[in-house]
Amino acid sequence: MHEAGGILLDLFVIYAVARLAGELFERAGQPAVIGELLAGAVIGPYGLGLIGTPNRSLIEVFHGDPNAAQEALDLVYGLISELGVVVLLFTVGLETRLDQAVRVGGRALLVATAGVLAPFALGFGLIEFLGHPRAESLFIGAAMVATSVGITARVLRDLHATATREARIILGAAVIDDILGLMVLAIVVGLAATGQISVTEIGLIVVQAVGFTVLVVLIGVGAIRRLDLHLDRLRVENAPLAVALITMLGLAALASRIGLAAIVGAFLAGMVFAESRQQHKLHEETRPIYQFLAPFFFVITGSHVDWRVFLDGSIIGLALVITVLAILGKVVGCGLPVIGLGWRSVAIIGVGMAPRGEVGLIIASVGRSLEAVSDAMFSVVVVMSVLTTLLAPPVLRVLLVSRRAGAKAPGAATP
Repeated sequence: MHEAGGILLDLFVIYAVARLAGELFERAGQPAVIGELLAGAVIGPYGLGLIGTPNRSLIEVFHGDPNAAQEALDLVYGLISELGVVVLLFTVGLETRLDQAVRVGGRALLVATAGVLAPFALGFGLIEFLGHPRAESLFIGAAMVATSVGITARVLRDLHATATREARIILGAAVIDDILGLMVLAIVVGLAATGQISVTEIGLIVVQAVGFTVLVVLIGVGAIRRLDLHLDRLRVENAPLAVALITMLGLAALASRIGLAAIVGAFLAGMVFAESRQQHKLHEETRPIYQFLAPFFFVITGSHVDWRVFLDGSIIGLALVITVLAILGKVVGCGLPVIGLGWRSVAIIGVGMAPRGEVGLIIASVGRSLEAVSDAMFSVVVVMSVLTTLLAPPVLRVLLVSRRAGAKAPGAATP
């Protein structure tokens, strides 16, 4: 079983390097996800070649066919990566209470909606204008949509700013943003599969995505409230966690079977269990699972970055343009609905919604797995995700400190 040993060695290298890179970036005040992505690019087949290529034993299993061995290794990587992102989206859903989406109010709804439409229109419009395939344009637009609000929340918490008006709008809009972003992904996956865009097709996909979401949430929330009464009576060890993971995998598989992304089902499963009395316990019990599996997704995702594409000046230029549009799309889209709050609030909310982090990468990875996104465009999305994630925290910190200083100035209005 030397071939299994080779794969296990790859997994050892991936996880060890992921944790080391994450630690270094955390110490530098940056999100661990950036370190994991860059580590993947360094140790991947386009970098040092420490992972991602089949060893001799694995090739021999496939009768000396290196292409078949590579496909098998890619399948293993893909399954582990998919499981990592499914667990990741489940934990995000587990932190998303249904009542939060109801209570955030009209202003947060407008911020979230405009913050989805503006970046999508800019990304889709640019790539379409440059003559890329329609499916690729759709995925690039979708990758620019969703916000990785966890990064923003960390800055708000560190500066004790979570109770501010801007923070409430950001965090409220982020709940809706997550749902809208996953709906956009579901629509884009469906359109990419058909290869064409029609009003009827869009309508069917929207109905399918909304119908699946509504049915899962309504039936799931009702079921979990009844199930809560019996979970503690089960004799199986960690029964609530087992039921939650079974539901996560089942809904992920069901979403995939009906043409949606598996992560849509995983996210909804998390939202359902967020209504459980066991929510806090489940959050603590799934944390080690997430911490173990998620780094595999980010390192493997980073390993797909082909450094050679950046020898092409046009690719670098496009990556920078996409990054600028990604930031402007959020600042303008999220800022216009709150223009009455003043320019500083507009900037705080816009920049707070700007980090794409892992969310843009997840969407681009789905497109890449469907062969709708090329390696070059995938690398462009990686650059956009990394730059927006790196730039947003320090800019947001400056804006919040400036706002606080302005509020303390003589004669300044109190928010």
